[in-house]
Amino acid sequence: MKLPEGYQQVIPYLVIRNAEQFYGFAQQAFGAVEKMRVYDEETKVFKHGEISIGGSVIMFGQTNDNWGTQNAGLFIYVENADDSYQKSIEAGAKEVLPLSDQSYGRTCGVEDPFGNTWWITSVQ
Repeated sequence: MKLPEGYQQVIPYLVIRNAEQFYGFAQQAFGAVEKMRVYDEETKVFKHGEISIGGSVIMFGQTNDNWGTQNAGLFIYVENADDSYQKSIEAGAKEVLPLSDQSYGRTCGVEDPFGNTWWITSVQ
């Protein structure tokens, strides 16, 4: 099977309100790198975007009359859960699970301003 270079076989696709603003949150909270932005040719309204975090691609699009919100729970390994938690809060997320030490690592949960839940974990 051939895949486009830089893409994994399974890719989350989020449909969210204010989707273009998702770039800023993902960059500030997790160091995301922008891969693509697509605008509707006629209306110039944001249509589709792609980011990469640590080599994993997330695609996302803007809600519209045909597509309602489709949020997700995303599990992300990071170098330092405390640091990523703080950056997420500063970027507008709210806590859904406080930072704690678990058998699988240092972990917490936040909900981003777009309704997605991020389960943030660093291995100790």
